[in-house]
Amino acid sequence: MPGAGGAGPFAVEETPALLERREAVANLGTELRALIDAVVRTEASPEVLRRAADAVRRIVPPLAEVVRPINRPPAVDDLIGGLRMLNPVIGEGNPIAPPLRVNSVRGSAVGECTLGLAFEGPHMYGHGGVSALLLDQVLGHAAASVGNVGVTTGLALRYRKPVPLDVPIRVWAEVVGVDGRRTAVKGGITTVEEPEVQLVEADGDFLRLRPDQARRMFDKSSAQQAVRPDAAHD
Repeated sequence: MPGAGGAGPFAVEETPALLERREAVANLGTELRALIDAVVRTEASPEVLRRAADAVRRIVPPLAEVVRPINRPPAVDDLIGGLRMLNPVIGEGNPIAPPLRVNSVRGSAVGECTLGLAFEGPHMYGHGGVSALLLDQVLGHAAASVGNVGVTTGLALRYRKPVPLDVPIRVWAEVVGVDGRRTAVKGGITTVEEPEVQLVEADGDFLRLRPDQARRMFDKSSAQQAVRPDAAHD
């Protein structure tokens, strides 16, 4: 997706307070990812597990004192600029995100991350659904790179080899066709060390919404940005 910073009347002003909040959200996400990783790896005693649960139980109420409703985007996000700090794939502040780091140029996108045990499916390998999640995100970045920011209308995967855990992986995508508001994209997953060996292959179709479609889809959103077609992406 595009970088942070919207345009015109929909621009998000990056004030010192907003930047401070983004830094705090990212720091919390980092620590929670470390916690999740420790939880799925630990073979600690029941007593240690009970103490850990008590500690987590104590930190939840302060966080839950002020929460956003489902129709309000996170205060740290910029929908038009493509900054999604709590996105489950690329969001630095989302503890379930790897997070995937994506770079886009016109017509293509490449992301890298390492999947830990929290993403395990078959023993020692990533869950197949996680591969679909990563590919859906990166194929969407490629579609956006040609000006067709849109929603997924089709995603087909072919699993060639299992995706290893605790190994840096590469998720790539290339636009193969544009027909009006529709964009066809292909992509795949490899390891960083062996980019020529395809582990998973994918074909995706993305649709740039018309203004009326965006309004219908997000008509209950409290964010004016959300009804813009160029903000309607995964």
